[in-house]
Amino acid sequence: MTTSAWRRGMAGVALTALTVAATVTGCAANDEPEGGGGAYTLWDPYPQFAGGSDWEKLLQSCGGSAGVTVRRTGYDTTDLTNKALLAAQQGNSPDVLIIDNPVISTLAQAGALTSTDETKLDTSASAPNLLGAGQLDGRTYGVPIGANTLALWYNKDLLGKAGVDVASIKDWPSLTAALAKVKGAGKKGITFSAIGTEEGSFQFLPWFWGSGAQLTALDSPQAVSALTLWKDWLARGYAPNSVINNTQTTSWQEFAGGDYAFTENGTWQRANAEKLDFAYGIIPVPASAGGTAPAPTGGEFVSIPVQRDTGRYDVSRKLVACLTNPDNLLTTDTTLSYVAPVAAVQQKQIAADPGFTVWVDAVNAAKGRTGDNLGTKYPKISEQLWTAVQGALSGSKSPQAALTAAQDAAAAK
Repeated sequence: MTTSAWRRGMAGVALTALTVAATVTGCAANDEPEGGGGAYTLWDPYPQFAGGSDWEKLLQSCGGSAGVTVRRTGYDTTDLTNKALLAAQQGNSPDVLIIDNPVISTLAQAGALTSTDETKLDTSASAPNLLGAGQLDGRTYGVPIGANTLALWYNKDLLGKAGVDVASIKDWPSLTAALAKVKGAGKKGITFSAIGTEEGSFQFLPWFWGSGAQLTALDSPQAVSALTLWKDWLARGYAPNSVINNTQTTSWQEFAGGDYAFTENGTWQRANAEKLDFAYGIIPVPASAGGTAPAPTGGEFVSIPVQRDTGRYDVSRKLVACLTNPDNLLTTDTTLSYVAPVAAVQQKQIAADPGFTVWVDAVNAAKGRTGDNLGTKYPKISEQLWTAVQGALSGSKSPQAALTAAQDAAAAK
């Protein structure tokens, strides 16, 4: 999720965004964007790509095809979310906005984005589960440019020495049995991030959803079983107490040290994985009773903000269509370590790298955090979820008590 907000504490950003959004009473754009009528503005969360980069060249190529100049600004995701809401309030929205998928519902509810019905953007090729993150009240507010998600990375050498056949790991009992063997061999089982931020919720969701739980019922028996799984792993020494404070970066660093059999992490670690001193593999996060657990999707949507001059939408639509066409998606998603949102492009990614298959499978089973029409309710629910995880893993509450308190608090907001 190259620059996705949860990696920088998305929940706090979203809650701040909600406060700003509440003040938005009218959303219009510049009548005349900087540079004149032949210039179209685009904001994205990729400040790492400077002028002359392949990304910048693609933007200018798409602008040239549409007969306009693209004036692009790259922001840090946190900054971009706040600037997008403020721009909508002030009537200075860019023509095209590329933004982290959980923010879409906040902007849509604020009236800052056009729907694909209005602008006639074609989303038919995009995977429905990825589109779900950009939908609110039956409308879609952009086109996904790419996605990433979570899976289990494993140390092949360590598992071999512990006598674990990774093919035997199909569900929670078989995974727990593998962790027991690893510990019995004198090594460490699994590390992950359970920090009290959106990262913690993001990492817990595959287990939460993999139990069959729903975000509208945080204290269901299924949800309790998921949190109990994590708590038991700590109690048995299969996972370290450090997970309570681990970010996804620090949990990866623990895994990279070579003493852990597994880590839960994402596609964005692929470059770091090539630097490991041991052979590694990747398997999907298993669901409780078998199969692949739904993991949360990361990634961005390309959207068209509301403009006072609706005549600008035609060119904006051409720009979005260019950025999200199959040929350009392949290049862009390879650069961003994203899984393409289009099946045909996913197959090209697999053809180029067969090891990418596990990530394609994981993304195809994934869910949007704001899906199920949760929209702007999600940040409130997520905050209570990570609070419950912290309470249970620290030992201050039982899993049932922690999740009951979480459900009560989420329902009261």
